[in-house]
Formats: sequence, C-alpha cells, structure tokens
Amino acid sequence: MSGVRTDSGRRLNKQWGVGAQHALYHKDGSWYMPLERFPGAYFDPYGYILFRTQKEYKGSSHLSIGMRVQARGGISRMPGYHQVK
Repeated sequence: MSGVRTDSGRRLNKQWGVGAQHALYHKDGSWYMPLERFPGAYFDPYGYILFRTQKEYKGSSHLSIGMRVQARGGISRMPGYHQVK
C-alpha cells in the first residue's frame, strides 16, 4: 500500500450532493473506520450508502462494526446503495 489517497469521502460527498456529516471512502467498498457523526455515508468509486441515524447504522445486518467496519460483499450489495457512476 503506497499511502496515496486515490479518492476521498469528503470530496465525493460534496461532488455528489449527499449531505453526510461524516463521509468515508474505500476503493473496494468493504473496509472502513466507524462512522461517528450522522447522517453518515460510506463511499466506493461508484456510489455510496447513507445512514441517516446512528440507530440505522448500528442496526445494519450488512455491517460488522468493531475497531474497523467490514461491509460483507461491499457496500454496493447493500439495500439502499446509490450508484452514481
């Protein structure tokens, strides 16, 4: 891993008009840091998933939340995924 950021959740949040208070990006859409502010969103190169509340986020059966968050199969497989590209 080179440490070079290929994209950023903050930029995509603004570019795509999502309106998240906390926006995080992962190139594969599968591993993220936990969301801390809501509405919060996870982004991949092609779209995003928005969680309006902490309850909605923590209640998602598609996420394994710990020190890091795993989105099994990637966020693009989750109900509510918004494809942009």
